[in-house]
Amino acid sequence: MKGVYKAQKKDGSIYCRASFTYKNKHISLGSFDTELEAGYAYAEAGRLVGDTGITIDDYTENSALAFEKWVIIINFRDNGLYFPTPIYARPKFFYYYLSPAYVLKFDIDDLFYFSSHKIMKRQGHLFVADYGMQVSILSRYDIKSFAVAGRDYVFLNGDDTDFRRQNLKIINRYQGVYATTSKGRTKYKAKINVPGYYVIGTYHSETEAAIAYNKAIDILKGNGVNRNYTPNYVDGLSPSAYADIYSKLKISDKIINYNKNRDGI
Repeated sequence: MKGVYKAQKKDGSIYCRASFTYKNKHISLGSFDTELEAGYAYAEAGRLVGDTGITIDDYTENSALAFEKWVIIINFRDNGLYFPTPIYARPKFFYYYLSPAYVLKFDIDDLFYFSSHKIMKRQGHLFVADYGMQVSILSRYDIKSFAVAGRDYVFLNGDDTDFRRQNLKIINRYQGVYATTSKGRTKYKAKINVPGYYVIGTYHSETEAAIAYNKAIDILKGNGVNRNYTPNYVDGLSPSAYADIYSKLKISDKIINYNKNRDGI
């Protein structure tokens, strides 16, 4: 059948692959158990590029092509841009389809990155594989992977699939730092898990609270606490300015006097 090729697995069993060429681009359509299934996929790909009336919303579970391929082909047809990930581009933003019902939105500035990084979802977290590591997509927005939506960052329009930058407001950028507002004034509380959360102190600025968290790490390690803490990276400060803030910050006596033997750490 046209566009169908037989292949052999390591165990000797035969399967079929389908592919087609569109706009001088050779596109793999996937692997199939039978020649007939591969042939259906090839025919469906031909219908998609030949009928501009077919949209992504027309996909059904009975479609011969995988949903990801359906999105890729229709985007290539409509926009003349081939991406190996399920993206549909618009003039100022793009959709990233994880499923027919779950669609993310991103600024066009993120197109290059996500066209070469496949987004996956596991236990409610969205991440990509980058240099062999699982990296949260939140990191592109300076949101830490441990951040909690609604506490550390918010989606301004209430849509938690809309990752366009104008829709994201970061409340707490640093590990262990929490903004608190009282009588119209915002202060920043720093906490650390020793285990059990201990209040390090309350500070006037987010930067001070982030550095206080780092100082608490150093104190606890000096007290013999062996935990894998990740210190905050505070940019925009010279080493001398950082050291000056660090030296002046007051840390809770409970941290300073923490006894790991007493608490069984």
